[in-house]
Amino acid sequence: MIQQLCIQDFIIIENLCLEFDSGLSVITGETGAGKSIMLAALNLLLGGRADTSVIRPGAKQARLSVSFEVTTLAKAWLKQHDFASDQCVIRRVIGDKSRSRAYINDQLTNLHNLAALGECLIDIHSQHAHQALLKTEQQRALLDALVNPNPALAAVVSAWQAWQNLEARWRSLGGDKQERENRMTLLRYQIDELDTVLSECGDLEELEDEHQRLAHAAQLQAQAQQVLTVLQDDSGEQVGVLALLHQAERDLSQMQNHDDHVAESTHLIEQAAINADEAFAELNRYLSQLVIDPELLITLEQRLAQLQDLARKHQCRVEKLPALLEDLSAQLQTLQEAEQLALSIDADKQQCLLHYQKMAEKLSKQRQKSAKQLGKAITERIAHLGMEQGKLDIAVNFKIQRNPSQYGSDEVDFLVSTNLKQPLRPLHKVASGGELSRISLAIQVILSQGHGVDCLIFDEVDVGVGGAVAEVIGQQLSDLSQQRQVICITHLAQVAAYGNQHFLVEKLNKKQQTISRLYCLNAAQRIEELARMSGGIERSAESLAHARSLLADSTAYQQGASGATA
Repeated sequence: MIQQLCIQDFIIIENLCLEFDSGLSVITGETGAGKSIMLAALNLLLGGRADTSVIRPGAKQARLSVSFEVTTLAKAWLKQHDFASDQCVIRRVIGDKSRSRAYINDQLTNLHNLAALGECLIDIHSQHAHQALLKTEQQRALLDALVNPNPALAAVVSAWQAWQNLEARWRSLGGDKQERENRMTLLRYQIDELDTVLSECGDLEELEDEHQRLAHAAQLQAQAQQVLTVLQDDSGEQVGVLALLHQAERDLSQMQNHDDHVAESTHLIEQAAINADEAFAELNRYLSQLVIDPELLITLEQRLAQLQDLARKHQCRVEKLPALLEDLSAQLQTLQEAEQLALSIDADKQQCLLHYQKMAEKLSKQRQKSAKQLGKAITERIAHLGMEQGKLDIAVNFKIQRNPSQYGSDEVDFLVSTNLKQPLRPLHKVASGGELSRISLAIQVILSQGHGVDCLIFDEVDVGVGGAVAEVIGQQLSDLSQQRQVICITHLAQVAAYGNQHFLVEKLNKKQQTISRLYCLNAAQRIEELARMSGGIERSAESLAHARSLLADSTAYQQGASGATA
């Protein structure tokens, strides 16, 4: 249960520290006074996301903290996640530069941990819960919540996960048999096309080299001939390089006979002459083999164009085509091998589906049993909430599904009749807003009785009701508070009268700012507030007398309930 809630510089609250008792605590105040600010603070303390808009104008940061009694559930969670377990204090600090820090027992933590710990501590029922009640998935979730923990639902989830894993493996093989065959047909065509073109074209580097030679053959021929002429000119007009080198070699040889210092120069010229002779011979061979072949050039250009077209088709570079051929061949091999594996996985999927259906049928039977139990309990409660002729049944229809679902194979539908002899019809087609609110409250009270947390918060779940029905709501919340702490934000005096603690929220103007304060009422103040809630701002003798009467009735009821419990 909540022991203390402290709020500083949050929205329009300057500084507030509340001590909560066990039993039923009610929070009241005029519309717009800020009754839900406490709930907003708790939402942030339990992992909600915050921004700088929650910081009170003029302040640099908002500070929030809440301390709880350490329950068995909370203690186990704290130990499991390596937090000190001798206390349970949650803090949030929201800074003016979008910095937010969270602490559990003064140890820095994240919002995920706040939310997870919060599930062990508080159950909050919103005033808009009845709107979600119209959704079939919410109806199914409420029915499943009646059994907690739920081994049958866990078994269905486990079977669904196993089927999902097999489905993922099956899809990784290329889908169903027809999909794989289509993929293999495409791969074979692509592989044949690549293999044919690459085989015809040969080595890409050699193909490009040969193309370069043929494309520039005339130029190469002319330049080679020019070099040969430079090396050995037989025209007589100019001495060739070879002749000059050999003459230099002879002159140096004669010099060396008289001075050995030219031996190194002589050797270098001899080598140059030898190299020039070899170059001359090699160029002659090159020139004799160099041919101009326009037809072969056209063939090579066609092959290169084929390769470029193929590369564009596969969206890759030409040099990557051989690697692509290897990759496609490997894919084809994998698919061919996958065919046998797919048969095995298909068999496993069928077995898994049979197991899932068995677990889903078991869950469906449990739901049908729970549906009768919950439908009867809701019918009894709404009768006390002003729907004397009302009846609620929960239909659970088992549907065989081709593909499993983590929620089982049931269609859950809440059916309601609000008047005598009126046929049962789906909830969203029959119930009014006020009726939905009362049905929602009945469900929340029933489910909360079996919930593991020690603190329940109801945020104006009594909206849309009044009179004797409101008094019954107060009684039901009072009954619920005998087992756990209940905090209720309400605008009805008949509900507020049943609180063991009564907090009032007021708006004040302070230093040209609007602030909100919340404080616990004493006996006299409580009569004043109940009179205001019943008769308006002006307290008349009648409204004050009515307030005293409400308190007397609630005291008598609680004493009677306490005696009956004892």
